[in-house]
Amino acid sequence: MGLSRLTRRGLLLSSLAAGGAAALTGCNRGEEAAPAAQAAAMTLEEAVAGDWREAQDKARDVWRHPVETLSFFGLKPGMTVVEIWPGAGWYTDILAPFLAASGGKLYAANLQPNDPIAIEVVEAYRQKLRAKPRLYGDVEITAFGATSGPMAPAGSADFVLTARNVHNWMAAGIVDKAFADAFAALKPGGVFGVVEHRAIPGSVQDPTAADGYVEQAYVIRLAQEAGFLLDQASEINANPRDTKDHPFGVWTLPPVRRTSARGEPADPAFDSSPYEAIGESDRMTLRFIKPT
Repeated sequence: MGLSRLTRRGLLLSSLAAGGAAALTGCNRGEEAAPAAQAAAMTLEEAVAGDWREAQDKARDVWRHPVETLSFFGLKPGMTVVEIWPGAGWYTDILAPFLAASGGKLYAANLQPNDPIAIEVVEAYRQKLRAKPRLYGDVEITAFGATSGPMAPAGSADFVLTARNVHNWMAAGIVDKAFADAFAALKPGGVFGVVEHRAIPGSVQDPTAADGYVEQAYVIRLAQEAGFLLDQASEINANPRDTKDHPFGVWTLPPVRRTSARGEPADPAFDSSPYEAIGESDRMTLRFIKPT
């Protein structure tokens, strides 16, 4: 992918904390999962409030607004959904139970397992699903990366979601493939929902997004070049306190809280209090449509 191992390690670990060409399955065929008919109905609000979610994940709801964000994208019971690069499963903990309770389907297009770090990320995610099969249902783990195959069967998905990954794809040189693969997975009329750290409007875009911020017009252009139509933009995940000029890029802010450059030891003397006061990054929230 044209990146050093150190850079790829940082990208992969960032994806895990945040949140092969052949697809991987989320659960063994012999593993028991609750049939949809046996699952209790669940609202989106109930899924977000679920006691299976980690306390530290719920603490981030104030910044990530999962009910409002997924409602804006049009999530409905029974949908077929693709989540690209779910990392440790922050959104999976909401999507999978909600869909399992309504006969829906979740494809998790996780990291392409082509090095030990990626394999570790995918295996941790797989173990998470296996620990509670009746809760998560039959999540199917596929892959997305430089040489991966389809995220889901072509034209099968109602909704594809990615949260704070566009900058990673730009750094890895696979951003065009990401948008193209999402387009291929969607049904005509399906939604591609994108949440991403937002650069200062009108700024010159670094093609590798080294500071983690991406100009909103640039993301819209990427989507349009892949064939999408911009349906609507929302300020659900905006944070006007984010000045976007932090010493270690967006990762200076919570939840990463970097105190030194990537690959260097943490600096105990670094004052993180101004960045705690800002909170998490300012983010665009864009809903794209695959034309009918």
